[in-house]
Amino acid sequence: MFNALSGLGGGGQLDHSTADNANTALYACFAVFGVLGGGVHNLLGPRITLLAGALTYPLYAASFLYYNHHKSKSSQAFPVTAGALLGAGAGLLWAAQGAIMTSYPPPSRRGSYISLFWCLFNLGGVLGGLLPFSLNYHRGDDAASVNDGTYIAFMAFMLLGAALALLLLPPSRIVRDDGTRATRVTYSSVSTEGWEILKLFTNWRMLLVLTPAWASNFFYTYQFNNVNGALFTLRTKGLNNVFYWGAQMVGSAGIGYLLDFGFESRRRRGLFGVALVAVLGTAIWGGGLANQLRYTDGKWGEKLIDFKEGRRYAGPFLLYFSYGLLDAMFQSLIYWIIGALANDTQILSRMVNQQSDWSWTTGLLLYYCKKY
Repeated sequence: MFNALSGLGGGGQLDHSTADNANTALYACFAVFGVLGGGVHNLLGPRITLLAGALTYPLYAASFLYYNHHKSKSSQAFPVTAGALLGAGAGLLWAAQGAIMTSYPPPSRRGSYISLFWCLFNLGGVLGGLLPFSLNYHRGDDAASVNDGTYIAFMAFMLLGAALALLLLPPSRIVRDDGTRATRVTYSSVSTEGWEILKLFTNWRMLLVLTPAWASNFFYTYQFNNVNGALFTLRTKGLNNVFYWGAQMVGSAGIGYLLDFGFESRRRRGLFGVALVAVLGTAIWGGGLANQLRYTDGKWGEKLIDFKEGRRYAGPFLLYFSYGLLDAMFQSLIYWIIGALANDTQILSRMVNQQSDWSWTTGLLLYYCKKY
């Protein structure tokens, strides 16, 4: 749901400055809690960690509902504060999510389980894209923001998602199909977690993963604000997000199958996955460059595109759809590689959070650079 809200560009506001400031605070806090989240997960367990992190998301949506009625410089304080709290919460949520996704599956099915998570994860984006499309269908192209009902619907779904965290079983009760336990359960301490997190910065394998991690989040600012947020009408932005996150479901399912069943050798499957993502990435971003050359001084100077315009809509839509497809394939590949480095939940929790921290730090830099 957060993805769908962000995908509207500017958090659903015509003026993106408030959302940019909120996201700068979000990424700054995630840069801290992205490092610490794995340790918190190992101390509190997945259920409490996920619940605490998830509850910060509806607060973020509520801040834009407030801003819909109080548009001024001083009223930006609520969205920015909510963004900072969400950064802390996201660090916790992604730590627990990453540990579950990479350590619970058997090694031979890890790619399939990652793709299953990614499909469920992006189902929220698909449903979230339908909300602004349907609730703002008859509003004018010059509307300053999505309506109140859109934000209220986002909040309701986010609260429901947070409540579902209470249904999670503890790792000690997870048994795989072959009868093996999903993970070795141990009890950690603050000092142990602090030391183990620091040791990751000397792990050469994780240091190599930081390069693709750096690239895994940098494009969201551009795609959401400067493509979907700049080219299309308000209702078309919501429709585009349905297909953007739907493309992610297709991409993750495809790469997940190849990484599990493409070849007998896991090494060959990994190399093939890297080559495939590299080729597609080059082609899709080449199309992005061709589209960017139509801008004047970095801004879209033409009339906003509506989904009913047929041929004029087809090219930019296909580009945005391809961005979603590539994102899921790239992210799933990174998680698959990290999952191949260890099997223990606690180790993978720290590894995933280091990767997430590095990727979200990139987002912080880009939101900051966008302001200037």
